Amino acid sequence: MPILRFKQFTPVIAQDVYIADTAAVIGDVVLEQGSSVWFSAVLRGDVGPIRIGPRSNIQDCCSVHTTGGVSETILGADVTVGHGCVLHGCRIGDRVLVGMGSVILDNVVIGEESVIAAGTVLTSRVVIPPRSLVMGRPGRVVRELEPDERRLGLTGAEHYIELRDEYMKARA
Repeated sequence: MPILRFKQFTPVIAQDVYIADTAAVIGDVVLEQGSSVWFSAVLRGDVGPIRIGPRSNIQDCCSVHTTGGVSETILGADVTVGHGCVLHGCRIGDRVLVGMGSVILDNVVIGEESVIAAGTVLTSRVVIPPRSLVMGRPGRVVRELEPDERRLGLTGAEHYIELRDEYMKARA
């Protein structure tokens, strides 16, 4: 698992973080407690900061980056980022589920407890209110989530916490 210093920045990684062997974490990246970065994911903090909140997970083949001087990538707590997503200079609130293959571009802000459907593209500067269901290319708010649907982000995070624990045991 490449964890690489870039210029003056060395990734800051909490003790109980799981990083898969084929993932790469580079430069100005902070991974808070209980988070996980899965196979072939790349977090490239070479031109701007990346912050991954507690218990959040970045699944296989995701790319996380920023635009220098323009944006930073900040994820809250209990965020699930599905396989093959691109996050580029965005802010994602707590307990959000970003579906597989989604693309979230510079200066997008996603409110807490939202669900971004698989394959959604959110173009620059879009602001998504909390508890929204978003889908499409370009992504649009379809409706507000029902109370029982608001747990989807947290449920995904809880599942990946269990997986993280199992993988960490296997590594020991």
